[in-house]
Amino acid sequence: MPKEADLYPPIKTYLQRQGYDVKGEVGAADVVGRRGDEVVIVELKTGFSLALFHQGIERLSVTDNVYLAVPAGGKNKVLKANVTLARRAGLGVLTVRLRDGLVEVLADPGPYAARQSKKKKARMLRAFDRLQGDPNAGGATRHGIITGYRQDAVRCARFLAVHGPSKGAQVKEWTEVPQATRIMADDHYGWFTRVERGVYALTDAGRKGLSDFGDV
Repeated sequence: MPKEADLYPPIKTYLQRQGYDVKGEVGAADVVGRRGDEVVIVELKTGFSLALFHQGIERLSVTDNVYLAVPAGGKNKVLKANVTLARRAGLGVLTVRLRDGLVEVLADPGPYAARQSKKKKARMLRAFDRLQGDPNAGGATRHGIITGYRQDAVRCARFLAVHGPSKGAQVKEWTEVPQATRIMADDHYGWFTRVERGVYALTDAGRKGLSDFGDV
């Protein structure tokens, strides 16, 4: 297992190449570099943790140039999320490849403004409008998180339970579920079966689904 001490030599060498005079364990900081009146601080950890972010944020009271340093590797998705969090906090991120001491800068410290995604916002608003009522108030229900898609499937299943095998267009009209035919055709929950072209019926799993999800 790597130790924090294993990160220090590569970080020191990296900062020295930038013209900093570097010392370890200065006050509460793991690594401090000085170049004239300019100060840079690097906090070392063998992995991202809440404590590491707390330390980095605390060092911002000394200088704007604060980096978090961890060994290279790990899952890209988790690493990306931690780098985004660091940037939002105004912190930089360094990784150290321990086998050869390569230091990589994944983010520099400084103000950060999130870029809003119109696509993600539109997707969330569609999900909001599709969800009937507030079935997930206080968190997941006994069935888990209830989605608008699940609610639409329940409405289709209710119609078929009452009226028997029906055409997709008829289910769409009566239930007011625009994607009724697609939902029954895709059959993600195993609730529906096609009895002939364009006509769908409820399966035994669908009847059980109504019993389980009828309240949503």
